[in-house]
Amino acid sequence: MTHETPNRSAPDIPLAARVSEDALKVAQHFPTLVFSLDVPDSETLNGHLLKAIYAERERDKTGVRKSNFPELGSWHSHVRLHKDVTFVGLVQHVDAAAAMMCRQLGYHRSYRLRIGTMWSIINPPGSSNRAHIHPGCLWSGVYYVQAPRNSGRIEFIDPRTQNLMTPAEYIPDTKRPRICWTKVQYKPVAGRMLIFPSWLYHSVNPNRSRAKGKDADRIIVSFNLSQERGG
Repeated sequence: MTHETPNRSAPDIPLAARVSEDALKVAQHFPTLVFSLDVPDSETLNGHLLKAIYAERERDKTGVRKSNFPELGSWHSHVRLHKDVTFVGLVQHVDAAAAMMCRQLGYHRSYRLRIGTMWSIINPPGSSNRAHIHPGCLWSGVYYVQAPRNSGRIEFIDPRTQNLMTPAEYIPDTKRPRICWTKVQYKPVAGRMLIFPSWLYHSVNPNRSRAKGKDADRIIVSFNLSQERGG
């Protein structure tokens, strides 16, 4: 019987430990897109919209119940504001943003994204919106008409089923890598438009503004976009 002498020149380290960090590759698939657009000279537009929205609330004080809480003072208009000539300025900006999206996403040129429904919500202090989606369309959007400080951020929630399984544990008090986020919030900014997939769950945090009177209201116009044939 012979005995082989171990090769002492090779370090006694597991193979995995000798692999460089750079050797681990990651591919990111199926991104969730959130478009944003700051409307130029929005102060003038927002002034007109404020008057129109409050006038609509005066005409229809009851409004409708959707994701809002009327018992907390929230008001939700009907969903045909895009048919009202008073909102034509905002509709034009939405159409322009939708056209840019179509070009960036490579949508068929025989189709365009059209507004199917448009509505306004007034959230006074204490009001919020429960988590929801918008069935029956491709994209949904929000335009901020008035957004006082601490008036409630919109929160998008990762819809993937992995979050219904066993959650991972992360280092406490440390910011996670962006690819591991399960929620993301956007601060409302007057004059800014966000457009996101209609299937993406979203909610609005409570309005905690300390402004006085109507200046404390968080006022938005939301809309849904669908792909339709025609120029």
